[in-house]
Order: sequence, then C-alpha cells, then structure tokens
Amino acid sequence: MTTTAMTTTAMTAAVNLESLPRIPVDHDGPVFREPWEAQAFAIAVKLHETGLYTWNEWATALSNEIKAAQEEGDPDLGDTYYQHWLRALEGLVLAKTDLTVEQLLKRKNAWDRAAQRAPHGEPILLPEDEE
Repeated sequence: MTTTAMTTTAMTAAVNLESLPRIPVDHDGPVFREPWEAQAFAIAVKLHETGLYTWNEWATALSNEIKAAQEEGDPDLGDTYYQHWLRALEGLVLAKTDLTVEQLLKRKNAWDRAAQRAPHGEPILLPEDEE
C-alpha cells in the first residue's frame, strides 16, 4: 500500500491512537519522517483490518519490541520508533501465518531489488506484479 492510497487522515481515523504505545503524533495525526514509516503504519492498519491481530495484540508486540530495544541500549529518542514497528509487524506475521523467516526474507530481498529498479516516483513492482 502506498502513502497515496491511504492518507494520514484516513489512517488516523482507522486507528485509535491512544491504543498504540508512544506513536509520534502532532495536531494533524501521526508523524512520519520517511515514506517507509507511513507505509509501515498503513500495513499495520491493513493487517488489523483483515483480522490478523487485535489492537491489543499489536500494542503488546510493539511494546515488547521497544522494551527489548531499550534493554539493548536504544536511547528511545523517537528516531528508531518505526524500526520497532517493523519488527513487531514481522513478528506478528510470522506468529499468525504459515510464513517462514526464509519466505519473509526472500520477499524483503525481492522488494529491495524491485525498489532499486523502479524509477523515482514510479510504483515499485515485484516480479509477479509485472506479469
């Protein structure tokens, strides 16, 4: 899902932000420093909408990732927040689907290769999208 497919306002409306631990927000809603952060946010919302997990399960997974990072020395300045978000997403997907770590890594690598091929501003297409 691209950031243009789901605006920040729509994503905010779809999520009770109080249920999410320490999400960076301003008066307009969630704050994203990079496009991938907005995309990770949108993916989390979409996976919740499909019923993969509840917001309580999400909040627990994200809190656990943040706590683990802090225990490993993350100063928790906000700049690594969405890295924790991605790890929580990956953990929930692995726990709640039949995907394996290897399959997830293969998909991430395919995405990286596709992103490197895509001209700036154009959609990123994975091989199966191009057929």
